[in-house]
Amino acid sequence: MAASQWTFATAVDTAKALADREISSVELTQLAIDRIARHDDKINAICVRDFERALEAAHAADASLARGERRPLLGLPLTVKESYNVAGLPTTWGFPQQKNFIAAEDALTVTRVKDAGGIVLGKTNVPIGLGDWQSYNDIYGTTNNPFDLGRTPGGSSGGSAAALAVGYGSLSLGSDIGGSLRVPAFHCGIAAHKPTYGLVPTRGHTPPPFQPLPNEADLAVVGPMARSAAGLSLLLDVMAGPDPLEAGKAYRLQLPPARHARLQDYRILVIASNPVLPTDGAVRGAIERLAADLAKLGVNVARESPLLPDFAASSRLYMRLLLGFLGAIMPPDVHAGAGQAAAQLPKEANSLAAERLRGIALSHRDWVQANNARFGLRAQWRALFESFDAVICPIMPTPAFPHDHSPDQRERRISIDGVAHDYNDQLAWPGMATLPGLPATAIPLGLAGELPVGMQIVGPFLEDRTPLKLAELIEREFGGFVPPPMFAD
Repeated sequence: MAASQWTFATAVDTAKALADREISSVELTQLAIDRIARHDDKINAICVRDFERALEAAHAADASLARGERRPLLGLPLTVKESYNVAGLPTTWGFPQQKNFIAAEDALTVTRVKDAGGIVLGKTNVPIGLGDWQSYNDIYGTTNNPFDLGRTPGGSSGGSAAALAVGYGSLSLGSDIGGSLRVPAFHCGIAAHKPTYGLVPTRGHTPPPFQPLPNEADLAVVGPMARSAAGLSLLLDVMAGPDPLEAGKAYRLQLPPARHARLQDYRILVIASNPVLPTDGAVRGAIERLAADLAKLGVNVARESPLLPDFAASSRLYMRLLLGFLGAIMPPDVHAGAGQAAAQLPKEANSLAAERLRGIALSHRDWVQANNARFGLRAQWRALFESFDAVICPIMPTPAFPHDHSPDQRERRISIDGVAHDYNDQLAWPGMATLPGLPATAIPLGLAGELPVGMQIVGPFLEDRTPLKLAELIEREFGGFVPPPMFAD
């Protein structure tokens, strides 16, 4: 079989072909390198190339395969988000002052990927500080959406999503605190999984020049990206598990199986829009059509439930805790200015923007109270998942929007069905799963016009295999990834 026929193959199918010796790792790796050379001047997804070491690793993988050795990712070319440490390569997080920082060792998850036989092609582009749903910085420039070069691929794992959509390997490693796995998956028509909080260790996913120590940044996770739901499971199983430097956390290995094996056995709550952050006709319509199609197949689909936590209240709480965490690392003058502005807010101001401002200025006492409210929210979600197996909901309110690099994000606006909304209010839909630490799987739902649309499947705490399995069943029934037409060759 010609190597070009594997460009958009799934990771699972490609791994099987490697094990069956239908194609070599060197062929696959060279195919990806050639595609990067041919297309990436238009996309700019791969900001750091590691081709020489990739080909060396591919030759070694082929030798291992020839000896009959089997490992989950043996011989598979893949990419890694720039924010992960990869020994010998720069890690900048887009900060110009860190452009010469070279990682001394691999992030723990990168080590696991290499030990499983994965071939690292290079690193993918990010926004400065991973703080945007666009992927651009002064070191590496702007990454474009493969479906429309004038639009964002999403962020902050935008380079990874674009790379997968164009066929630069079948897997990538990303991260998520404000939708940074799920948003670029949505905008580029691929799949991603935000794991249960704490399931995958984050050591080495570290802003430079800090030491790669074990840590659990509030709300933040690292996770897999792929062109298929099964590929997400393949990579998650390699990445997950306790950090050996934190041996007391072995509970993270105890992932139960998916609740059901048949699509018709799932009990699903579907939410297509909400006044807190409406979705436009394209996104809302795609989710509505899926709900109708699932119901026709006999799936138990509900459109509302009193068990669902209040979206407005939980969104405000998420904004407060998210900015409470991010505010702690803001420059002192910025933090002080935000504190002064927050103090001037009227008590009745309850917009999402007001909560973000209050979050930056949170005292420790206020943070503890907000965290206690989060415990209550988790209890509500536990109760909901006694009656439902998953919640399907939007990831973002619109398909990919045009590049907007205006320096103050607070001044940006997003148009939803012709109505302007605060750019940063887009945090709300990703936050539904992020705040309570729940697993969420993003999968595509085809194209609206020329742009991808999709959804996320939110599952119960530490039951990652349930949304992953449901995603796989939906993909099998209704289709999944569609290559971008201008890069389909």
